[in-house]
Amino acid sequence: MQTLNWIDWVVLTVTLVTIVGYGTWKTRGRKSAQDYIKGGNTTKWWTIGLSVMATQASAITFLSTTGQAFSDGMGFVQFYFGLPIAMVIICLVFIPLYHRLKVYTAYEFLENRFDLKTRSLTAILFLIQRGLAAGITIFAPAIILSVVLGWNITYLNIAIGVLVIIYTVSGGTKAVTVTQKQQMFVIFAGMLAALVIILNLIPDNVSFTKALDIAGASGRMEVLDFSFDLENRYTVWSGLIGGTFLALAYFGTDQSQVQRYLSAKSMKEMQMGLIFNGLLKVPMQFFILLVGVMVFVFYQFNAAPLNFIDASTKKVLASEYSQQYQNLQEKQNNLFNEKKALSIQVSKNDDDKLRQDLFVLDSIEKTHRLKSKYLIKRAIDTAYASKYDKLNTELLALKKNKNSDAYKKKKEELNTWYKESAKDTQTNDRDYMFITFILKYLPKGLIGLLLAVILSAAMSSTASEINALATITSIDLYGRNLKEDKDEKHMVKATKMFTLLWGIMAIIIACFANLAENLIQLVNIIGSIFYGNVLGIFLLAFFFKFIKANAVFAAALITQIIVIIGWWFDWMPYLWLNLFGCILVILIAVLIQFSQKNNDRISA
Repeated sequence: MQTLNWIDWVVLTVTLVTIVGYGTWKTRGRKSAQDYIKGGNTTKWWTIGLSVMATQASAITFLSTTGQAFSDGMGFVQFYFGLPIAMVIICLVFIPLYHRLKVYTAYEFLENRFDLKTRSLTAILFLIQRGLAAGITIFAPAIILSVVLGWNITYLNIAIGVLVIIYTVSGGTKAVTVTQKQQMFVIFAGMLAALVIILNLIPDNVSFTKALDIAGASGRMEVLDFSFDLENRYTVWSGLIGGTFLALAYFGTDQSQVQRYLSAKSMKEMQMGLIFNGLLKVPMQFFILLVGVMVFVFYQFNAAPLNFIDASTKKVLASEYSQQYQNLQEKQNNLFNEKKALSIQVSKNDDDKLRQDLFVLDSIEKTHRLKSKYLIKRAIDTAYASKYDKLNTELLALKKNKNSDAYKKKKEELNTWYKESAKDTQTNDRDYMFITFILKYLPKGLIGLLLAVILSAAMSSTASEINALATITSIDLYGRNLKEDKDEKHMVKATKMFTLLWGIMAIIIACFANLAENLIQLVNIIGSIFYGNVLGIFLLAFFFKFIKANAVFAAALITQIIVIIGWWFDWMPYLWLNLFGCILVILIAVLIQFSQKNNDRISA
């Protein structure tokens, strides 16, 4: 476990307390629904642009994207190629409608176009997927910091959630927007400082361009893939097509984003804010991926562990697979010496043969890492089975008297062990790479700043999410279904209460979450399961004037079931689920509408 220097604690604490305190103080005393939910419609375009970016750029972005680049290279940036296209479409189609109708939420428009049940269904779909995502944005940094630093994960989940709740409940949308502007400045400063330090840690005789050559020789600089292979998740086409539909749904119909630009003082400010985001987002993601690639180059000259999770490594070294793991580590050490010598040659000579040799060695290293994960998994499974059998046998011996203190104590011991052992079950270490590098190699003070970046990103995304969840619950469900009208004071109190409840719910989800193969993929998968369907509903509302409410409602229910089945059985890469769900709900709605018309004619 790593420990922090007092300087890092000071930087981390002062940064987070300043952001929370500033957001709470700046937005205190907001009493009208207009002020609390739409920020008083005073937000400038550049603040909107930064807020939109901060909402999407969670802690997962910095931990998982850098790990993705370290492992697989720059190809993930293709995921964002559809975003600028989506921004233009939203500015031309979505924003004028939202502005003209003066809506508080995106789903108010659906009731105007269809009916209350369609509005409620779409709002509920949003609450399900965004509620899960809110928990994950807290859980992602918490699980990684808990493993690397030894901090208690439950306390971390609660701490992050409580900090967000304080200023979000206090100031509503304006508090979220104001703090996100500060958080983005911290994020940009921290990541830029990290890149500068990484480049300084690379040997002096290796220039930046030579570092790119080394990364390119290992396949890390392959940005564009024009293949139509559906087995490949990230290609130019999946980004332009699937990414466009995902971005349309996310930025055009997801309240956590819509609420950011609905707070603008004019339609022009909304549009400029989104265009600003569209122009800056792809370069920002490219930059974050580049940081991960430069960490990869750094490890060509400095030995990297087989696995970046110390707890997992200790687990396998204490198991029957210890010797196999040590043998593999020795092979890796020898391979590192070869790679280091070859990387130095590549930095001096632009030779295709040397580049090919380096690529081969990198492929061998990937094989070593896969084998290490296999051994760790076997070790964990063995330890799990042995410990479980022992505790369970002791528990069964006491089963005759379930009310005895001894039985209850043994059962509690078994449950406690199960929770603790779960921390050591991670074998995939990509999400741990960047934080491990930060703690081991960056100077004091900058470590605190980078941890502040990670926690600020978690807070910014979570704040937007619980703010949007509360608004949807208050406006689209609670307020819309009340039998009697309530004044603005009541609605503001209700929204604050829902903000608190969703904040608590996010903390609970975070405490029960589990680590996926890759955190950024997990968030995008959850979104892709729901977003295509929701986007299709909005497109039906915009462009298919002959479609009625009942057809849309039935089509949305059928589509959601089919998409979940398609995801479960892995019919296609998850990005394509956005296009699939969107087209499917439109086709089913059209078929239902025509069949209803034919039935009406037959009946007549």
